[in-house]
Amino acid sequence: MSRRLRYQVAVSLDGFIAGPKGEADWIVMDPSIDFDALFQQFDTLVMGRRTYEAMGGHGGTMPGVEVIVFSRTLPPSSAKGLTIANDDPGVVVAALKAKPGRDIWLFGGGMLFRTLLDAGLVDSVELAVMPVLLGSGVPLLPPGQVTTLALTDQKTLPATGILMLSYSVRGPAVKRPRTRSKK
Repeated sequence: MSRRLRYQVAVSLDGFIAGPKGEADWIVMDPSIDFDALFQQFDTLVMGRRTYEAMGGHGGTMPGVEVIVFSRTLPPSSAKGLTIANDDPGVVVAALKAKPGRDIWLFGGGMLFRTLLDAGLVDSVELAVMPVLLGSGVPLLPPGQVTTLALTDQKTLPATGILMLSYSVRGPAVKRPRTRSKK
């Protein structure tokens, strides 16, 4: 079985993954979430430059986890546990999925999510829907083609009201011929 690319992200009820200035202070921490168990499912994180910078540039400090940051503006570099890549994310992620290992966490970046989704590389979309309306900010997904999802799991965390939703990606929508009506 090949590795899966899983987009796992916190999102506001109105569809934003970060506030207008990239802030994430609206994300609720629920005591029932076992973050250690969550991190054990992955050995690779991929993210966009803005997510990396929002983390203070500390994306490569997790032991045993390879972090790959995709950027068109940062110079390419590689250090233990951290790679800044200017290469095509689709080519890099396809190669990662072909290697043995644990799942790959698409950690952040709506634009990177759109790129990898359109390339047919995202296997699941796993949302932690926060009980907050931001009104504006960084959208979960920029405009693009339609993709069909299938609900695989849902859970409400009663202590905080977070709604956990998991979907498998079925694939891009099939373009159907338009039906014509009689006049």
